[in-house]
Amino acid sequence: MPHETATRTALVVLAHHRADSLSAHLARRAVARLTAAGYTVDLLDLHAENFDPRMTVADQPDWGDREKRYSDETEAHMRRILDADVLVAVFPIYWMSVPAIMKGWIDRVWNYGFAYGRSKPRLAGKRILWLGLAGATADDAIVPGMEQVLATQLSEGLAYYSGFADSRVRVLPDAEEQPQTLDAHGNFQVGEAIAGAAREAHYAAFVATAEGHVDEFLAAELVEA
Repeated sequence: MPHETATRTALVVLAHHRADSLSAHLARRAVARLTAAGYTVDLLDLHAENFDPRMTVADQPDWGDREKRYSDETEAHMRRILDADVLVAVFPIYWMSVPAIMKGWIDRVWNYGFAYGRSKPRLAGKRILWLGLAGATADDAIVPGMEQVLATQLSEGLAYYSGFADSRVRVLPDAEEQPQTLDAHGNFQVGEAIAGAAREAHYAAFVATAEGHVDEFLAAELVEA
């Protein structure tokens, strides 16, 4: 049975080392959109909470025991995922993937017996939106491939494998103030930084696009419900 509007819950996961970053700003905007839509929101700032992405002996899967008790830190993060109806992950794209701290979070927390290894997945029915910020410009030919690679990793290889009902990857290009492109010879080119009113307009449109992805994600849940 779907949750009543007043009890819907969301987990927003941020993977950026600076609180003043564009990624952090978008995470806060996602929290605002979810709150306005009636969700109780838990913001998980991986860096601010000093999450350790390194695998430990305590969190190493035991293939003979899917009921294994993991470290206290990992068990706490598992509960935060279980408590959420929807998740929104916000991160800068590094080398066609998520930052190391988010990869480590996935490795330690989305663990055997929790995210996979059961005929009835514990995360079944949940939904997740992945918002990746890219330095590439919107007209860069790499962007569609970047989104496809991330969708394969995060949706097919992780979320759907873990029983999620819906997983969406959205790449947000033009995150950098200085346009980043490759010339015909493969040389990396950094353009002149935008400033003043043009910069304000650029980032206002950027944030509006991100918020639009969140709104679209939430609207899909209402239609499906």
